[in-house]
Amino acid sequence: MSTLTIAIIAIFVLGYMLIATESLVKIDKAAIALLMFVFCWTLYMVDPAQFVPLMHPEALISDAEHGLTKFGNSIIIEHLGDTSTTLFFLMGAMTIVEIVDQNGGFNWVKDVMKAKSKKNLMWRIAFMTFFLSAILDNLTTSIVMIMILRKLVRDKNDRMIYASLVIIAANSGGAFSPIGDVTTIMLWNAGSVTAAGVIEEIFIPSLVSMIIPGLIIQNMLKGNIETVDNDGETEDVGEFGRKQRITIFAVGVGGLCFVPIFKSITHLPPFVGILLVLGVLWTVTELFYRHLHRQGNGETFSKRVTSIMRRIDMSTILFFLGILMAVACLQEIGVLTKLGGSLNVVFNENHYAVTGIIGVLSSIVDNVPLVAGSMGMYPIQATGDMAVDGIFWQLLAYCAGVGGSMLIIGSAAGVVVMGLEKITFGWYMKKITWIAFLGYIAGILSYYVIRTFIFTTPL
Repeated sequence: MSTLTIAIIAIFVLGYMLIATESLVKIDKAAIALLMFVFCWTLYMVDPAQFVPLMHPEALISDAEHGLTKFGNSIIIEHLGDTSTTLFFLMGAMTIVEIVDQNGGFNWVKDVMKAKSKKNLMWRIAFMTFFLSAILDNLTTSIVMIMILRKLVRDKNDRMIYASLVIIAANSGGAFSPIGDVTTIMLWNAGSVTAAGVIEEIFIPSLVSMIIPGLIIQNMLKGNIETVDNDGETEDVGEFGRKQRITIFAVGVGGLCFVPIFKSITHLPPFVGILLVLGVLWTVTELFYRHLHRQGNGETFSKRVTSIMRRIDMSTILFFLGILMAVACLQEIGVLTKLGGSLNVVFNENHYAVTGIIGVLSSIVDNVPLVAGSMGMYPIQATGDMAVDGIFWQLLAYCAGVGGSMLIIGSAAGVVVMGLEKITFGWYMKKITWIAFLGYIAGILSYYVIRTFIFTTPL
């Protein structure tokens, strides 16, 4: 392993430690992530000749220094393009949900979700998150559920507990659906799993991985919920009538549900569908406000989209940019591929162990490059664990999705909830990590039972 490779790994590890101890070092995680991104890629470009031929043997290296430098820059731009699709999706989804929330779209949902008991509310939130994340992505679902929680739960400590279960339920729900998580979409598009196979065989393990933590977490919630109804607050978002609020909710959340359909029809990236929904919702609200303005109501401008967009948490966006680009650098120097190959050797091709470790790693680094590396290392075979809907691929879909719940920065859902509710890495690790791990292991065990005694051969 070269000195540059060791230096890049060291910077990533140091940066990760600073992010993990953000509450102690008092430096925003977004700043650390951006520095990780810049320093890792700067070292990469010191001598790209070490790395470009390794991961891109097709590169023309006859023009040694100039040619490799130019190719290295093109690699960075390519990764930035892939990362930007995630960032635009995130910004679009956050804006849509904020528009719906600020204009009263979630008010009627809040009424449906109301419960006197904290435990009853917890299970309503958990199951709604679980099934909604199978339709939407876990990131968007988490944003929607946090907005609803803010209207239902006043106590900050209770809301952090609910939010933690939202992370677990969102990741679990996304794992059993072919469109519920980026990694399952990757495996589905590559033909490693089928939609029917992943739903039939991963649904129960995913449900188990949510219910087990729920049974433990409910013991942290005792008593009844404090009343959060506030007439003044309701009036603040009550400039629209009930029909207009439901219309805004339908266009916003219904539009988010339409994004996977839009992708399947047009074959365009998901962020294009998000921008379509944002444009339509923006237009609808502008028409509503124009109608109110004609009636002489001049108090509506603070909730128009141009004002709401200023509230989007850019630090979360920049954190995503930094962490995803830093992980991309690790991918380009071949560390992730070597790590996956070593796991296969160490565990003697025990695919329960290999995918289980990959799931744990996905709580530390982004699961997308881990899955991408696994897909590159292990070709689809005609029979056995590597066949279509084989044990390896289905477990990979489950582990990469659910494993991210073990650390709050281990998934997109966790990162966005961390930003919205200001949950610290240390609090989550102390209170929730072990609970999420138990659910993760219980899901793997249930999958073993299913594959051993029910589905003994690939579908």
